[in-house]
Amino acid sequence: MKYLIDIGHPAHVHYFKNFARININKGNEVLFTCRDKEVTITLLEHYNFKYINFGKPFKSRIGKILGLFYFTFRVIIVSRKFKPDLFLNASMYSAISAWILRKPHISLEDTFNMEQVRLYLPFSSAVLTGTYYHRKLGKKEISYNGFQELAYLHPKYFIPDTSILKELDIPANEIFFIIRFVSWKASHDIGHEGLSLRLKRELINILSKYGRVFISSENKLPEEFEQFKFNLGPDRMHHALAYANLYIGEGATMASECAVLGTTAIYINSEEAGLIDEHEKNELIYHFRDENCVIEKIHKLLEDPLLKTHSLERSKKMVNEKIDVTSFIVWFAENWPESFKIMKENPEYQERFK
Repeated sequence: MKYLIDIGHPAHVHYFKNFARININKGNEVLFTCRDKEVTITLLEHYNFKYINFGKPFKSRIGKILGLFYFTFRVIIVSRKFKPDLFLNASMYSAISAWILRKPHISLEDTFNMEQVRLYLPFSSAVLTGTYYHRKLGKKEISYNGFQELAYLHPKYFIPDTSILKELDIPANEIFFIIRFVSWKASHDIGHEGLSLRLKRELINILSKYGRVFISSENKLPEEFEQFKFNLGPDRMHHALAYANLYIGEGATMASECAVLGTTAIYINSEEAGLIDEHEKNELIYHFRDENCVIEKIHKLLEDPLLKTHSLERSKKMVNEKIDVTSFIVWFAENWPESFKIMKENPEYQERFK
């Protein structure tokens, strides 16, 4: 079979990397299409995947509208040559292209940004979602017992590399933290704003008293924060998150990754998210809608000498209750459209992927 996967965000490379590897090993062909956004190209090249780069994404509102037509056209042109049997992702460009070319399109959804969902859902054949609370997406929705981060951080596929500590110059047992700042330029960020410069400075000053601080940022860091920049490649970030003592940031994906990896996360964002709420119930993420009480919570968490141990225990228990998401997606795509019918009639079928 031939699969075409359009990448909308660097995290999507991680979502599909194990799916791609498994299918390539089976003799199937996988082609990625993408925009040159953040570290997308770096990740695709690191994993040695075949891809086509459509250039920089449009940033203005008018540009995003024009981009809908331009990038859809580009996907169609590539698809006519590649001839995929099935399209995957949550991209409106590939969903519309698949519909025009009369091919099935399977979406994976976890952000539930309805502005984007409304654009791709009419053209998708099915949409796969986690079982945590979220807005229902109708008859095309298939829910699985898990979340997308398990597609690449499940213990079956990911083992934290201890050499990351040497790469970061972290002596054994030394405490360190990761802070994440986002750009706030995505369509779903409209109406929201990030951390104030005051709080960013305060976070760094306080955490530095306990241990080392590393900052991951979508935007260029101010000169005063440059010394804290996480300078390793993006493929090393998950290993660093796995060994960090605490994560503080505006990024929901990275917070959820921490929950899976067993690192307590403080997520600061005014936007509500069902997945974050799910992790909060398990005491793996603490969600703050604004800056109030963040510093107080950090102090309280760091007073617990067994913070990391407790987080690892909670994470392991949670992961053991979920399915192997990658194996499920491989089966679902490989057996389309019978897989859709099976899941509608017998949702418990997915339990064989634990």
